[in-house]
Amino acid sequence: MMSSRKGHAAARVINAGVVRHLPPEPWRVLKASATKREEASKVSFTDKTLTCKDCGQEFIWTSGEQEFYQTRGLVNEPGRCPTCRAARRASGGAGTSYGSRGMGGPREFYTATCSNCGNEARVPFQPRGDKPVYCSSCFEQVRPSATRRYA
Repeated sequence: MMSSRKGHAAARVINAGVVRHLPPEPWRVLKASATKREEASKVSFTDKTLTCKDCGQEFIWTSGEQEFYQTRGLVNEPGRCPTCRAARRASGGAGTSYGSRGMGGPREFYTATCSNCGNEARVPFQPRGDKPVYCSSCFEQVRPSATRRYA
């Protein structure tokens, strides 16, 4: 049973003495977000001079770019000039959390002595000495096969 709203945006439902608040009608939410967008689109932008954090050169962040950022919901100003942004994009974003080698760069290998046969082993990690290190052929023998692993 619906009670009167008395100025509340959400309707209340009384069910066996329990009052629950329902979310506002979808048209109210859409109307509110459209109103916010209209207000934001009325904002006039002016060109800004910013300094690139990579090369240190000043660049102009145009009013058109600011409007583009605003329509996409981006709130931060760009930290790099268009040239440095393009170079960063082209390099695959080197210097990110993946380290300086990037995602497709060469892998660093370390040399160790195989714990099984004593031959040289090249491994993609730095051996610590507390666990055995195997060359490729010994590793294939020691590693459990796929059929034994899932049986």
